[in-house]
Amino acid sequence: MDFRLTGFDSPLFATLHHLMDVPDEADKSFNAPTRTYVRDARAMAATPADVKEFPGSYAFVVDMPGLKSGDIKVQVEDDNVLVVSGERKREEEKEGAKYLRMERRVGKFMRKFTLPENANTEAVSAACRDGVLTVTVEKLPPARAEEAKDGRGQDRLKVASRS
Repeated sequence: MDFRLTGFDSPLFATLHHLMDVPDEADKSFNAPTRTYVRDARAMAATPADVKEFPGSYAFVVDMPGLKSGDIKVQVEDDNVLVVSGERKREEEKEGAKYLRMERRVGKFMRKFTLPENANTEAVSAACRDGVLTVTVEKLPPARAEEAKDGRGQDRLKVASRS
């Protein structure tokens, strides 16, 4: 409410008006995403991937230039979400050297893929070669895929992590 329209132009009413507007600004800050969320969203968006389907498997191909296999983590969460994550660290600076330009991205990265119902989360393998990570998830046989879909099949084990 604008008190100026009612003829109250004193500094006291201006201060009260300002105090009444504070909750609106506070609500905006509570609804704003956290820094962690923004960082993770950028990391996910900046990690491009190709997903291929073969007759017996799915392949997830992610470019990981300059990373060793120990810097990459591959895991299955919630029984159907494939997560590829890791961290690219800044090279140690040599004495006397300084950066004139720094364009290569450093920091954490992550990519999540929801697996299809016929994915066998017990048969996940990963290989990193020439800076390209390939994660292969085998498909369930048609009979087991139907059992998993109906919920009548055996419980599938969760793959904790593999490199």
